[in-house]
Amino acid sequence: MGLLKSLFHSRDKPQNRTAGSAYAFLMGGSTSGKAVTERSSMQMTAVYSCVRILAEAIAGLPLHLYRYKSGGGKEKAIDLPLYHLLHDEPNPEMSSFVFRETLMTHLLLWGNAYAQIIRNGKGEVIALYPLMPNKMTVERDENGELYYEYSHSTEEANTMKGDTVRLKTTDVLHIPGLGFDGLVGYSPIAMAKNAIGMAIACEEYGAKFFANGAAPSGVLEHPGVIKDPQRVREAWQGQFGGSANANKIAVLEEGMKYTPISISPEQAQFLETRKFQINEIARIFRVPPHMVGDLEKSSFSNIEQQSLEFVKYTLDPWVIRWEQSLSRTLFTKDEKKDLFFKFNVEGLLRGDYQSRMNGYATARQNGWMSANDIRELENLDRIPEEEGGDLYLINGSMLPLINAGAFANKQNNKEETDNNEEVLEVEKSESKTERRR
Repeated sequence: MGLLKSLFHSRDKPQNRTAGSAYAFLMGGSTSGKAVTERSSMQMTAVYSCVRILAEAIAGLPLHLYRYKSGGGKEKAIDLPLYHLLHDEPNPEMSSFVFRETLMTHLLLWGNAYAQIIRNGKGEVIALYPLMPNKMTVERDENGELYYEYSHSTEEANTMKGDTVRLKTTDVLHIPGLGFDGLVGYSPIAMAKNAIGMAIACEEYGAKFFANGAAPSGVLEHPGVIKDPQRVREAWQGQFGGSANANKIAVLEEGMKYTPISISPEQAQFLETRKFQINEIARIFRVPPHMVGDLEKSSFSNIEQQSLEFVKYTLDPWVIRWEQSLSRTLFTKDEKKDLFFKFNVEGLLRGDYQSRMNGYATARQNGWMSANDIRELENLDRIPEEEGGDLYLINGSMLPLINAGAFANKQNNKEETDNNEEVLEVEKSESKTERRR
């Protein structure tokens, strides 16, 4: 036990770096020459779209608190305050949708999501408030216990610059993303800053290309000596620069000649590069290209399958991170035995109307769904119990094996033979009794 304690105590504090390497995944300049931060990356339409898709998907899923029933199964624990806290209103300033959307945005951009847990005198959770990930650090004390330090900034209301607050692990809801130490996640933006920086550079190049008249830059040649070349350049730019002046006809005087020196965007594969970078960013967040507007390789036959794969391979891991982090932080040791959080993703997995009806018909005829079970999934009012809404029916043609076909006849013949033998035994017994008399 002492050895384990010493090993735990010797662990370094969490750092935003690769384990065993001095290379830190920091924000800032990329190989493309463009500065990449969480905020600047959101100016890229592909990044903004991916973050918005995932954040709104997690925020829009119904989140319920369940308890295990003594006889098996589960039920919604709507009588507990924690249910309404996560399902409806985590704090008086925001709804559950906005709260989860904010934390998911932090998780996608910074790799970590934090929220301060407000408790009452009994230790019960009464509110949750989001905290900015770039203001939070995770440290260890002299005993090896984790704690959080949050530095306020002038961006936040009612705070003083430089004010730092120390929070215990029981006071912070921490949802970490992908990381190497199991304690803090690493920013996907920082990890992929070169790919995002290249996309920003391509977009800036395209904007400047159109700003310069959507025409290649070139050289104005004059057979003589120009006294004021600056004035000539400015006059040329004023008349033919900018997208508003594109395709204007130039009139050259005094033997001047215009010679383009740049290759066209098509020759530089500008459009192909931009399209590839969009797919590259979608790959970072594991979002199907058709969801960010790239329908090149999508069709009516495969979009539905791609959407199902999005739920299974993209949303499910995030959902599990949320569920386990909520349960680990918000429940007491005893509550963890009886309570659990669950996101309902069934709505995203539902097929078209005809497929759903066929599935419901199979479930209804085989007796494992009632009319009210089906109506609840379709968001319809329940049929009263006295009218048969909770009845579980089964197709009448389905019989136990003992009552089916030749096996039933064999069993019936056997039973008839046994009955006849019993009758003969009774008759023999009665005849013996009569003879004795």
